[in-house]
Amino acid sequence: MRSHVSAASLVAFLIPALLTGQEPLQNGEGDRVANAAPRSREAAASPVDTSPVIDGRMDDEAWAQARVLGEFIQREPVEGRAVSETTEVRIVYDAEAIYIGAWLFDSDTSGIVVGETRRDAALTNTDAFQIILDTYLDRQNGFVFATTPAGIEYDGQVTKEGQGSASPRRGQRQQAGSGGGFNLNWDGSWEVATSVDANGWYAEFRIPFSTLRYPRGGNQTWGVNFSRNIRRHNEEAFWAPIPRQFNLYRVSMAGTLSQFEAPSQKVFTITPYVLGDAYRDYTLQSSADFSPAVGGDAKIGLTQSLTLDLTVNTDFAQVEVDDQQVNLTRFPLFFPEKRPFFLENAGSFSVGTPQETELFFSRRIGLYEGNEVPIQAGARLTGKVAGMQVGFLNIQANHLDLLDEDVGQEVRVESKNNFGVVRLFQEFENRTRLGGIFVHRLNTDDTNDYNLTYGADGRLGVGQALTFDGYVSGTTTPDVSGGEYAYNLGGTFETRDWNVAAQYREVGAEFNPEVGFLSRREYRYINARILRKLRFPEVSWFRELRPHVSWREYFDLTGFSETRVVHIDSHFEFSNGAFFQLPAVNFTGEGLQEPFEIRDGIIIPAGSYNNFDWGFAFNTDLSAPFSAQGRIDIGGFYSGTRTGSNTTFNYRFRDRFVASFRVAYFDVRLQEGDFISSLVALKGSYSFTPRIFVQASLQYSNETENFGSNVRFGWLNTAGTGLYVVYNDTEHLGSLDRTGIERGPQERQLIIKYTKMFSLR
Repeated sequence: MRSHVSAASLVAFLIPALLTGQEPLQNGEGDRVANAAPRSREAAASPVDTSPVIDGRMDDEAWAQARVLGEFIQREPVEGRAVSETTEVRIVYDAEAIYIGAWLFDSDTSGIVVGETRRDAALTNTDAFQIILDTYLDRQNGFVFATTPAGIEYDGQVTKEGQGSASPRRGQRQQAGSGGGFNLNWDGSWEVATSVDANGWYAEFRIPFSTLRYPRGGNQTWGVNFSRNIRRHNEEAFWAPIPRQFNLYRVSMAGTLSQFEAPSQKVFTITPYVLGDAYRDYTLQSSADFSPAVGGDAKIGLTQSLTLDLTVNTDFAQVEVDDQQVNLTRFPLFFPEKRPFFLENAGSFSVGTPQETELFFSRRIGLYEGNEVPIQAGARLTGKVAGMQVGFLNIQANHLDLLDEDVGQEVRVESKNNFGVVRLFQEFENRTRLGGIFVHRLNTDDTNDYNLTYGADGRLGVGQALTFDGYVSGTTTPDVSGGEYAYNLGGTFETRDWNVAAQYREVGAEFNPEVGFLSRREYRYINARILRKLRFPEVSWFRELRPHVSWREYFDLTGFSETRVVHIDSHFEFSNGAFFQLPAVNFTGEGLQEPFEIRDGIIIPAGSYNNFDWGFAFNTDLSAPFSAQGRIDIGGFYSGTRTGSNTTFNYRFRDRFVASFRVAYFDVRLQEGDFISSLVALKGSYSFTPRIFVQASLQYSNETENFGSNVRFGWLNTAGTGLYVVYNDTEHLGSLDRTGIERGPQERQLIIKYTKMFSLR
């Protein structure tokens, strides 16, 4: 018998899938029925007279008064199936804080993966419990609090539902300057404790209302969701169900927390520091300089939802050093922001394409070619006014003088500059927003030396699957007219089985955001990608196959092709989290309008170079005590070939000690000459408790022939404050003939810093 399907019925069948991002159920996928029409989840917090003691034991009378939240639903490995281990959550509150307790039962406690005992350690490869609180109920932003069986503090800020951030499934720290959708480096003041027994593990959270921002005091309605990782199953489950193409940051799919009250209060804290610094530059000084310093920050709640941050004599001595990178391109590398003052609320100032065209990039403030430029004072105002997100930032930096060895005296390389940012945006339903930004740099010694950047950006969400993003920007620089523009338009269609994206960007010849970041200038960019996700439920050891193809190309404004990559690949992901490519096949092109000196004395002539190469990326089970991850690249490169690898080996001993050894090695053979570029990095961390640790980073590059070491000891209090002892050392191991630098120590520094937060409200 022949079946007849009308056009109307076909449209009725497909349109809901387009708007919701959920494909129609396939034969044999009954476990996905639970997600076909997910019901809204609602929670209530119970008031208590006696608050629970935060010890992880869950035996307080307060918990018995609370409603039990259960029925967690898997996102992975089988979307829509009930969580494999019983999971319960309770919420209570008092006048000072909200308390969340999690009962994470486990039928095989010997299989619990405890993970690393370090604040903000990656959660992907350990058992974990996470909370997201959308305190403004705008369905786009939120605060994340999480822990592991080791009792670590993990917190961060979500903006734009995390879009633009690195994939949390890979456990990458989000340090993408102002361009990320998740800011892991935000450190709030809160408490957590855990315990483990024969029935599972348990977590108690105390989150003070003063740590959060919300519209007003009184009766509250927030967005909320919870997730649980059971790492031995590589399983992730949510209280409010989330389709597998999204994650916890999909705030628009969170449940609702209501029927509780929060106080109307204005936070007022000060965080002073004292610092002792012994520093010697062996190329310039005969003895060390000893420089004590004092300074600090203040946080003032002007209203319930508007906060003013102040900083005086700002110092970032405790910040970990940058990871060295191998650069085989003719374009600048991106190094992420790591300084706490600039990282808090960084997402509010995010406009542009992360790591490529950022209209505001905070590393342009207080740094000059790796040298610290003193910051005298600064202020930041962030929050919401009448439903509109506002952000104001102003920093006054001092001048910087460096020794010019050619003339034998110090030369001013950076003038006194004032930096300012104004950011406004309005959020609407379904991930839609519209905003604007204004950025300036002003030489306060010469007001004719300035730079302005301004732009507008927007996002349009269509259902859950389709998203359009765009921005338009201009700059103003003295004695420059015309060509100071940039714009971008892109769209993404993402469902559980498909990911399709396209993007177009153009950057004018004179576009010059001096307080931003440009990976390259004067170009047009086109990008298109299509990816299919395939599951094989009958194969227990295999998780997902992801065949995909992409094309990206940069042209100069005359149409000359500068960079082209056609990428054909398949990803294989296994049930334990291991992964490899099949390998990737790349058809590449590089166009040079003028010669390019890739290394000293090796100059590639102008011309167009078309090549073929392949790459192999992989990682083993990263939750295991021993693991490895990396990639290998082999193939054509300009006029010759490139063969190399960037591989990291990881080791973890219980929950106390972790170490990684990274090797980047590239052998480049060109008609114009051959060279080898290599980098070796060793990192280690030992945690005595979740708040007491010692970390070390050792790095060597054959390009500079410098061996650098950074050792940090921390004894933390709350919100990242406490005692830091930092030692930095740079040793030159090269020959005088090659580098022009005498072997031996170049710089040594010892810093002792203590900070403490005081609440004055």
